Amino acid sequence: MRNGLSVDVEDWFQVGAFEKVIDKRDWESLTPRVERNTDAVLALFAESGVRATFFTLGWVAERYPALIRRIVDGGHEIASHGWDHDRVFTMTPEQFRADLARARATIEDAAGTAVTGYRAPSFSIDQRTPWAHAILAEAGYRYSSSVAPLVHDHYGWRDAPRFAFRPLDDSDLIELPVTVAEVGNKRLATGGGFFRLFPGAFSSWAVRQVNAAARPAVFYFHPWEIDPGQPRVANAPLKSKLRHYSRLGAMAGKLRTLIKRHDWGRVDQVVAVEAARA
Repeated sequence: MRNGLSVDVEDWFQVGAFEKVIDKRDWESLTPRVERNTDAVLALFAESGVRATFFTLGWVAERYPALIRRIVDGGHEIASHGWDHDRVFTMTPEQFRADLARARATIEDAAGTAVTGYRAPSFSIDQRTPWAHAILAEAGYRYSSSVAPLVHDHYGWRDAPRFAFRPLDDSDLIELPVTVAEVGNKRLATGGGFFRLFPGAFSSWAVRQVNAAARPAVFYFHPWEIDPGQPRVANAPLKSKLRHYSRLGAMAGKLRTLIKRHDWGRVDQVVAVEAARA
């Protein structure tokens, strides 16, 4: 079973956990680490012999076009993560349409290839954004991987399907939710910070659980998660700091183990298979 391996390319100061304590107007004055960290991820993938999808902010692509080209030259898929990490449910439909267009144009210009996949920042397509999928379809996207089918204090759409589905009756657009594990009547997240905090065996078990149902897993993480030396945000809430900084030093080793235990590939490859039955 080929599973989807994905990276949400954003810098340490652009994450949702710090959005209330780091002003976007200050981003340019902060020490960037996204290029070095993403290059480290590319090296880890090359070492492991896998290809993945890099959902990238347009803001990053504008500043590091050579990085975007290295991603593509490595055989990976380049996709959109929006412009500067605004959550979809904070935008109007018109603002979302403009955000999509700006990010896509910048990423495609840097990559030299078409962008057909999208992931909303912080999985922010949910019941509050009934118009979002229609705008993605209108813009010609092949798929979205923007839904987390669970309950979480920052995001989540508990009533969404757990596996790939077509959100629109009049479009071939596929929504491919990120993988959640089912434990009793609860759904638990498996990627990103949850992967760092939980034992690695839990996420591996979650992959086997969905594969046993003949469905692919969709795993994600961020380049800053393999960077224990990143700057610390002293004035962030304690809960945010615990989520962001815990077990950064263990992340690269855990990733190598997870990648070794399962079959991984680009998200567009998974979508091609899932589209036949969604």
